[in-house]
Order: sequence, then structure tokens, then C-alpha cells
Amino acid sequence: MSHKPIQTLLNANEEWAQNIMKNTPDFFARSATSQSPKILWIGCSDSRVPESVITASKPGDIFVHRNVANQFHLHDDSALSVLAFAIKEVGVEHVVLVGHTNCGGAMACIEAAKKTAANPGASTPLTRWLSPLTTLVRSLDLSACSASEALNKVVEANVIMQVNNICKSEPITTAWADPNTRKVTVHGWMYDLAEGRIKELVVRDAQA
Repeated sequence: MSHKPIQTLLNANEEWAQNIMKNTPDFFARSATSQSPKILWIGCSDSRVPESVITASKPGDIFVHRNVANQFHLHDDSALSVLAFAIKEVGVEHVVLVGHTNCGGAMACIEAAKKTAANPGASTPLTRWLSPLTTLVRSLDLSACSASEALNKVVEANVIMQVNNICKSEPITTAWADPNTRKVTVHGWMYDLAEGRIKELVVRDAQA
């Protein structure tokens, strides 16, 4: 096993840190004391969708939670705790749920949806995690779609479903019901890998 990829990262980090200290000497001192990003990004673990890179953001700009196929399950304490902490402690004002084209998780769910109840396939952590998305795929009419059209339709429907889940979650409903809590807006975005651009699909707030 080669350790070259790890050493490459370490070397790049050292070069980056030196450049930051040269150009902005007090950056790390300020960054170490606190954070106050206004955006929580809930995205996919896909290596091609690094939120800071594709939005030209700096450390401290975005609070982040990522997982396979950008899911937000209402029983997932990890996601719920991130959302609650982001709203109550960090002070975010916008929550963005970001899907992307050519999503491997969505592809897997399209294939899983083709299986019958008599032959559901193996139960694994991944299939259990993606089961709500597989159920969503089965509810969509993809018969007239090409493979790429079907995948895009699933990704967009998934974004909408996860935005709805976020809006139903306790941290958001509590924030929206409390007049003394800052307004939080929930956005659904789709990132196009082939173009490098983000498209906004939906926006929700307390008045929506």
C-alpha cells in the first residue's frame, strides 16, 4: 500500500498554511477563537462536491454535514444534532440541502428499485441508509426517461424530499415557531458536475 496520497495531502497542507500566514498573518489566530458561519451545508459525501471549493469559500464560511446521497432522516441523531447545533449555537440563517448529478447513491437506488419483494437483495448498512430513497424511486414514473433523465429526476426528487424532511424536523419547526429565534431559510440545490454550477430548486421559510 502506497502512503503517497497521504503525504501529498500533508505536504499540500503545509504549503497552504504557510501561504495563509504569509498573506493573512492573523487568520489562524482569529479562526481558532470562534466561528459564525451563516450557512449550514447538508450534502453528499461524493469527493467531486467539496462545498468550500465549488463556492470559493474560506474556512469558517460554511458549517457542514455530509453523507451518502445527501440524506436527512428524521430519526438520524447525527443530522439532527448538527442542525440543532447550527441553529442554536452557531447562528446559521440558511440551511442548504445539496444534491448533484451522476450521484452514485441515486444510481444504486434506481437499481435496487427494480428488484422485487421476493428478491430484495442483501441488507447492508448502505441499503438500509438508502431505503427511503429507494422507496421514492419506486413512486416515480421513469418509464419514458432515458437513463440520464431518470437519474436527474431521482436526484431532484430526492432534494425536494430531504428539504421537506428538514422542514419537518424539530430544530426547524422550533425555530420557525419562536419569534425570538432568528429566521432560518431552507434551500434545495442541485450541483451539476459537468458544468460546475449550482441550481436552486426550492426555497422554504416559516411563511412558505
